[in-house]
Amino acid sequence: MGSTRPSMQELIGRRRRAGFVGRAEERAAFRRNLSLPPEDERHRFLFHVHGDAGVGKTRLVRELEQIAREAGALTAYVDEGVAGVAEALAVMARQFAAQGRRFKELERLLAAHRERRHEAETALATVGPEEREGPSAGSLAVARAAQVGLGMVPVAGAFAAALDTDRLAQGADRLRARFRSQEDAQLVLSPERVLTPVLLTELAAAADGVPWIVLLLDTYERTGPFLDPWLHDVMTTDRHGALPANVVVVTSGQHPFDTARWGSFADFRTDLPLGPFTEEEARGLLADKGVRDEPVVAEVLRLTGGLPVLVSTLAESGPVGAGDVGDPSATAVDRFLKWERDPVRRAAALAGALPRRLDEDVFRFAVDCPEEQADALFAWLRGMPFVSERGGLLQYHDVVRAPMLRLQRLRSPQGWTERHTRLAEAYGRRRTEAGTGLRPDELWADAGWRDLRLGESYHLLCARPRAALAGALADVVTACGYGDDAVRPWVRLLAEAGEDSAAEAVRAWGDDLSGALAGGGLAGLLGLLLGRARGDEPWRATAWALRADALARDGAPERALEEYEHALALDPALVRAHRGRAVTRGATGDYEGALADLDRVLELEPDNPWNVILRGEHHRLARHHDEAVADLTEGIRRDPTSEFAWASRGAAHERHGDLDTALADFERALGLKPDYAWALARRSRVWRGLGDPARRLADLDRALALQPDWAWGRCERGDALRVTGRDEEALADYDRALELDPGYAYAYASRGVSLSNLGRHEEGLADLDRALALQPDYPWALEHRAAIRQRVTL
Repeated sequence: MGSTRPSMQELIGRRRRAGFVGRAEERAAFRRNLSLPPEDERHRFLFHVHGDAGVGKTRLVRELEQIAREAGALTAYVDEGVAGVAEALAVMARQFAAQGRRFKELERLLAAHRERRHEAETALATVGPEEREGPSAGSLAVARAAQVGLGMVPVAGAFAAALDTDRLAQGADRLRARFRSQEDAQLVLSPERVLTPVLLTELAAAADGVPWIVLLLDTYERTGPFLDPWLHDVMTTDRHGALPANVVVVTSGQHPFDTARWGSFADFRTDLPLGPFTEEEARGLLADKGVRDEPVVAEVLRLTGGLPVLVSTLAESGPVGAGDVGDPSATAVDRFLKWERDPVRRAAALAGALPRRLDEDVFRFAVDCPEEQADALFAWLRGMPFVSERGGLLQYHDVVRAPMLRLQRLRSPQGWTERHTRLAEAYGRRRTEAGTGLRPDELWADAGWRDLRLGESYHLLCARPRAALAGALADVVTACGYGDDAVRPWVRLLAEAGEDSAAEAVRAWGDDLSGALAGGGLAGLLGLLLGRARGDEPWRATAWALRADALARDGAPERALEEYEHALALDPALVRAHRGRAVTRGATGDYEGALADLDRVLELEPDNPWNVILRGEHHRLARHHDEAVADLTEGIRRDPTSEFAWASRGAAHERHGDLDTALADFERALGLKPDYAWALARRSRVWRGLGDPARRLADLDRALALQPDWAWGRCERGDALRVTGRDEEALADYDRALELDPGYAYAYASRGVSLSNLGRHEEGLADLDRALALQPDYPWALEHRAAIRQRVTL
């Protein structure tokens, strides 16, 4: 049996917690809440800690976590180290596992999410155009999403940011060709849809074995934009499933809760606003650290204003006398390090503030000293109370870093420029090394390379703001091609570099771009950039094309086509613009225009197999059988692993009546990707032609198990059921198809026939009328409406 004695880490943790000073009321309120059952009306499910930087929010949250663990709770702590819901769930899963509670299914899906997303980012995963025989309102909206996969906007973040829930539900079938399964598509496009129900199921299982589960979401001012709507959804709706009643959530950030979202739920949450320490609390902390000399205590109180992070910083320095504390020329930074007598350490602390985040390598460049000395200084710095560590990187508290930067900038402007230039060069070398072996189109898809590029740009902006601004704005445009998740760090970078270097123009750009992104998405941000462009920027054509991509995804094809024209007027050879315009034209039914654009794409980029496959697909949609087969065959020759090309050629053969050839192509596609819903549904048409209704239904059942929210697939299965006399079952599929796509003429017509078959002739005629109102030249609907009318009048 294992030892019952506590570990060294546990003993150290106990001693540190025993020294926690202040926030007695907040801790008591949380502890009291854990003594109340969830059914008690006094019990609160949500605590929100908020206050200005430096008031000790994180320290209190960590203390609340320890209180929860002492009460037997399973806990998870998430902070700004995550950039999305999926990353937050990954952190939770790791921490639960460390406490002996494996969330195995969640871990499996998270691993699949990382793998699929990596594939999408690096391979620029693509989707084929809209499948339906003729465009409808629903199909038009989803075809915008295809642009991402066609290389105009890499998948990372762009899909997830651009497509809302309804649009994704209507359009999952258009993305089918580039993913192994519906789950894979959702894991890239909207991972929280797949992961959240699994999280809730695993929480429910864990909740039976522990008194409480406590989720702590820190630095909410940064994580709230994506975690807050998710948390509200999870806690106040059953959209993803049931949340166990013994879950308590603690959030912590600089701002109060959003009353617009949470105002009506005040009865189950508690606000914990934090301000500076009272004098009594500050004195208690100083006394606990051995600082009791009244002149020293008075000086600390005066310098810090009771701000906990500063009180702690000065207390940790171990001052023994007030000295010359009355010197009016002393700066705040001097006082942070006032009792650190070693000038080398003082200099290292200041130099370490220059980068936004530090690892040992960056620190060596910042302090510019021998390696052994740098290692010792880094170890010392890691123990300073104003430094936190996340993911192996050190980060200064904003309250301390800001005056340190200000001091260095004002004390030695030339030294400021030289140090930042040296750091920019160091980041540049590391970026070059990280990019070795990557193609140009793969660099920006690589998160590590992007981080190094951000670091390099930050230091360039700090060193020479005016000279570096143009390059930073060009990088903002490039980042837009990789979605909201990629561009947000660049926008934040401009604001931070502008603030840190006192460069108002840079800071204003960051603030304005942030506002544009929040208010108008990528289209709004790019519109701001283009509106302020002087006219000689090399990125303008790309910016017009990216803005067009965003407008097309947002359901504005006519405006998108205008923007593509602007892009091509500036750069007639811009492949991104030609390809984007092709997809947008194809989505509106202008297949000939799309094909003309794709001809130009192939002239400009003849070696990309996807281009010829895409043209083959548009030939298929335009019913150019021979041309479609020729292009798709060439695409298969160039890329035999393209399941989309095999399936598209199979669909072309099926429509032409070459059923055996079509069946062979679908078999190849499904051999490459067994969970390929679109290929299964299209193969069902082959079984229909071969007179095998059982296999037809089997393929459609498999396809809809993979993609349940697929309007076209639902309608196909409805037809398969209808022709076998199962009209009642067919109605359920038609109803669901029309929920997903209210403008689906074919579904109205088919439902009308089934209703008539069941003797509900008036309802059936009404549906056929709706179908013909949407698509007046619909022969099948005209024929069946006439037959029903004749039957009714006889």
